[in-house]
Amino acid sequence: MIKASLRSHLTLWFAGLSLLTLVSVGFYVGHIATEQMKLASGNALLSTARSTAALLAVQLRERQLEVSLLSRAPVFRRGNLDDPDILTSMQLRTQSRAEYAWMGVADSDGHVRQAVNGLLVDQSVKARPWFQAGLQGNYTGDPHEAVLLAKLLPGATGEPWRFIDFAAPIRNAEGQVIGVLGAHAHWTWVTQIVDSAVMQKGAAPDVEALIIDSDGKVLYPEQLAGEQLPQDRLSNTTGWSVDNGYVTSAVAVPSPSNSSLTWYIVMRQPLEIALHPARVLLYKLLLLGVIAAVAFGFVAYYLALHLSRPIEDLARSAKQVQDHQPGAFFPQDHFVLEIAQLGQSIKSMTQSLLGKERELQETNASLEAIVAQRTAALTQANAELLNLASHDALTGVYNRRRFDEKLAEYSLLFQRSARAFALLLIDVDHFKRINDTHGHAVGDDVLRQLAQLIQQTTRATDFVARYGGEEFAVLLPEIEAPDSPDVVAEKIRTAIAGAHFEWVGQVTVSVGIGLVEASDSDTTVLIKRADQQLYLAKSSGRNRVA
Repeated sequence: MIKASLRSHLTLWFAGLSLLTLVSVGFYVGHIATEQMKLASGNALLSTARSTAALLAVQLRERQLEVSLLSRAPVFRRGNLDDPDILTSMQLRTQSRAEYAWMGVADSDGHVRQAVNGLLVDQSVKARPWFQAGLQGNYTGDPHEAVLLAKLLPGATGEPWRFIDFAAPIRNAEGQVIGVLGAHAHWTWVTQIVDSAVMQKGAAPDVEALIIDSDGKVLYPEQLAGEQLPQDRLSNTTGWSVDNGYVTSAVAVPSPSNSSLTWYIVMRQPLEIALHPARVLLYKLLLLGVIAAVAFGFVAYYLALHLSRPIEDLARSAKQVQDHQPGAFFPQDHFVLEIAQLGQSIKSMTQSLLGKERELQETNASLEAIVAQRTAALTQANAELLNLASHDALTGVYNRRRFDEKLAEYSLLFQRSARAFALLLIDVDHFKRINDTHGHAVGDDVLRQLAQLIQQTTRATDFVARYGGEEFAVLLPEIEAPDSPDVVAEKIRTAIAGAHFEWVGQVTVSVGIGLVEASDSDTTVLIKRADQQLYLAKSSGRNRVA
């Protein structure tokens, strides 16, 4: 058995103890940092997936609504699918929306009657899923390849292109389905929406965005198209998970109205990339532990040198006694107190490291809570600013600024597609008398109740705004029977006249109707025409429509 000196034993014990303590603390801190990085990465992926799914859902609903509204335009309701105005309307849509690869109308037998650029005209689409579903109602379909259409499109290479279909039924004035309006959008439009959303969120490195259908099949990216994703990943749509070397988060895309389309946005990041900062921290802690252990070894050696001197003196003195040499001396002092202090120092050092770690975790949690609170406050403030910019603060309906923008938009649409619309100007009769008699607070309550009654008696497509003071304006984009402008105006007047207003009793309004005309040089002509009719209603006795 090899015997070592007391000095060597003390050196090895001190160095080994310090190394064991620091390495254990390093692994413990590294483990906590790893879990924190998993949590941060998972929450970041979940946030990105949710915002991407919301953006994609909005875009799909807008395209479906656009096709649905176009199918209900007056030019379609005339019942003549060969009307050249139909082609003009479709061309305007495809020119303003680069995502549309094809748009056309097919009669109830499935024959394409008109289409942009004449593509597929006189061909039968009766067997196409979008046509069959479009006869029943609004339709949004999964992506598919269209070999024939891809060959006919400008710049075609003969390779199959992928499209996503939108369709809506075309009904005549009697409500009968006479055909289907169909539109094919480039699949790249959907993928660009997903990619742009990921870029806007400032995603972490190597984050991969996937689009998955309801069966778990990958639709995007192209190199993974057709692969099957386990269903258990899609079922965990409220959080994130770690499996197969990835941190993964899946969020369902809200489907458009009357559509059975079910997609999922899946964000995933390689676990190795997500945990890279934590591993770097672990390696630094281990390196620090080794360096500290070496330093403690040198310190322990010099301490052991001083601790062993009394024993060496004793041995030397014992040798002197054995050899019968004079001058033997037995020291009475022993340095046990210093050994205890060294152990206490190591213990204090460990406790200090753990305390710093807890403080760091508490500081990180506090900072995350503050950031989340400030982000929520900023989001709410932005939403309130947006609402104040477009809505009247008193009544809650749109304000004059938003009304001017909407009127200009309708006017441009009328110039391009001859889609007529109407303007209603509504003025409260004897409103000054209400303010003078009951006070401005009661007058404000009357205006708020009037705004609610107007909104309740108009359609979802109508635009209601406060024009100024006690005057309201309503834009009617649909003016054909049975909801013609005079019918809508009379509904508003009757509803207000029959309502009860607290403190006031009955309140009446006068309504002036103005119809847009091709000869109008600008929107002020239409406003002046409606205002003249309002003046006529006032001068004819009030509480009436002119």
